Amino acid sequence: MKKILAICMMLVVAMAALAGCGNNAAKKDAPQKIVVGLDDNFPPMGFKDEKNEITGFDIDLAKEAAKRLGCDVEFKAIDWNSKEAELKSGRVDVLWNGLDITEKRKENMLFSNPYMDNRQIVFVATSKGVKIGSEADLAGKVIGTQSGGTTEEYFEGKKDLKASMKEVKYYPDFINAFMDLENGRIDAVVGDEIIGRYYISKHPDKITAIDTVIGDVTQFGFAFRKDDQALRDKVQKVFDEMIADGTVAKISEKWFTKDITLKKK
Repeated sequence: MKKILAICMMLVVAMAALAGCGNNAAKKDAPQKIVVGLDDNFPPMGFKDEKNEITGFDIDLAKEAAKRLGCDVEFKAIDWNSKEAELKSGRVDVLWNGLDITEKRKENMLFSNPYMDNRQIVFVATSKGVKIGSEADLAGKVIGTQSGGTTEEYFEGKKDLKASMKEVKYYPDFINAFMDLENGRIDAVVGDEIIGRYYISKHPDKITAIDTVIGDVTQFGFAFRKDDQALRDKVQKVFDEMIADGTVAKISEKWFTKDITLKKK
């Protein structure tokens, strides 16, 4: 009986050791830390709260993905206009902060699957009553948008449209653009609908969203270096699991009161 018990104990120990090796191998396969580059003034995707701590929808997604990978995550505020250089240089490992997937960006970055639709729409000061029903109505007006963003790329590609405007002012982030809009320094802001509507929810009666789409409807994704296929695939795998088990939906409900993410991987 003692021999049988001893053999059983040895088997249990051996199985535990094998399991431990498997876990260690999985952890070894994942990076020790992922550095996420972001614009830290881009609510609700990523921003600093009243405690000066970085929070937001994309922050919660990235934290959960890193947790499932078994690695640490660091959030690094960067100049969003230099995001591709920050990624290519290795100062950050992934851009995860309301990043639109575009054909131009695909040339220099390796994207995840899209996880959210995004539109570029027009915002005006409620008190001014400016009416913009189409792109043509931007003519003769001072328009603000974020530097290095999708709208800037769109304007640069449509020279006639840009030339028709009195001025296009580029800001380091949309918060500064909206502040100038409230103060009457610009006539309208063209930017991400999700960001703008979140800002409006925090500043009611100040800004009005006009359902006029500028450019094409885009989709958000997170981006890696072109040669980082292995890391991209690891993060995508755990993110797909987060979609499948409802975690992404719950995080969306936390920030937007409903699930507005794409249902398909």
